[in-house]
Amino acid sequence: MVCAGIDLIVFDLDGTLIDAYPAIIRSFNYTMRRIACPVRDEAVIRRAVGWGDRGLLQPFVPAKDLSRALAVYRRHHAKALVGHSRLFPGVKALLAALKKRGFLLAVASNRPTRFSSILMRHLGIREYFDRVLCGDRLTYMKPHPEILYTLMAGFGVKPARTLYVGDMFIDAQTGRRAGVKTIMVATGSSSIDELRKERPFKILPSVKALLPLLC
Repeated sequence: MVCAGIDLIVFDLDGTLIDAYPAIIRSFNYTMRRIACPVRDEAVIRRAVGWGDRGLLQPFVPAKDLSRALAVYRRHHAKALVGHSRLFPGVKALLAALKKRGFLLAVASNRPTRFSSILMRHLGIREYFDRVLCGDRLTYMKPHPEILYTLMAGFGVKPARTLYVGDMFIDAQTGRRAGVKTIMVATGSSSIDELRKERPFKILPSVKALLPLLC
């Protein structure tokens, strides 16, 4: 059991609670076509997710075109998110149960705040969270632990009483560097081997498997 002494549960967003990969892939390749760069396979795009939209595009776009590419991507993505994103199975039931049990809930995402808000409100989960914090509001993005430090300080909760749930190796690194117990779910872009290498507390098949571990 993980529940003993836990007050705050922090979730990553993409790949953990939400499957936005279809929207990301559509927006990515739309952008590539608009700026005359090669489109990419789904597997390549998935592997690039997790570093914010600038980090997503930067490896594939000439530096001189990056600002334009970001503008194109962001315009397209605001609409693509609504039509091509979904919650992973069991997410709403999980969040409702955790709130009922009195846990503080937060989101820590490298996705920009604007798009996190669009996603969470459209999918009906914003109401469950006491705070949402994204990388564009901080000096450093994950895997730097600033995002978790900031959330814990805001709630007045110590690392020993915090649980972080994510899907990528950078989430495992973030949790370890912040000194919090970290659980990984195998629904994102990191392989099981990559997750195991980071030695999180547990690796689960999906986020809905978290509830039985919490009292």
